[in-house]
Amino acid sequence: MKSERISLPDLDHLTPEQQLVADAVAAGPRGGVRGPVRAWLHSPELAGHAQKLGEFLRWRTVLPTRISELVILVTCRHYTSNFMWFNHVPHALKAGLDAEIVEAIKHRRAPSFSAEDEAAAYAFARDILQRHAASDATLAAVKRIFGERGAVEMGALIAHYHSGAIVLSLCDIDLPDGSKTCLP
Repeated sequence: MKSERISLPDLDHLTPEQQLVADAVAAGPRGGVRGPVRAWLHSPELAGHAQKLGEFLRWRTVLPTRISELVILVTCRHYTSNFMWFNHVPHALKAGLDAEIVEAIKHRRAPSFSAEDEAAAYAFARDILQRHAASDATLAAVKRIFGERGAVEMGALIAHYHSGAIVLSLCDIDLPDGSKTCLP
């Protein structure tokens, strides 16, 4: 029986418009076309804009990488996005996020934070994802630590990974190790 999921474009048989985007992605910090970017290639113009936003949010935001990766993991777990989780855990650990925090998020438990910036970023992401808005106290903490620009960029980071999680949920995608799931 044929899958009803959306297929991933065959990287060896792209249209000229898709190929332009794929080449730009491969030449950038990602080094290759995978995950939501590959699915977005069904709409080359969307893929081009989305990948540029993602590149900014991953590598040029004012947020420390450890904080960005924490927010990404909270978002990935909220949507049970196995592909994004699988890919971002190594980045989070390399950036200095404690493995116990990663495990707590994986199992939907509230982590114990010793760093104020991590606690504030976690609370912000959870507020946005669960309540669809940050509480005044949470926003005040994020603004104090990261500034208004950091708060805006953190919100955009959540939104971008929300978008990626949605498009990946439409596809039948294997993890890089060949499995389908890595989250309980």
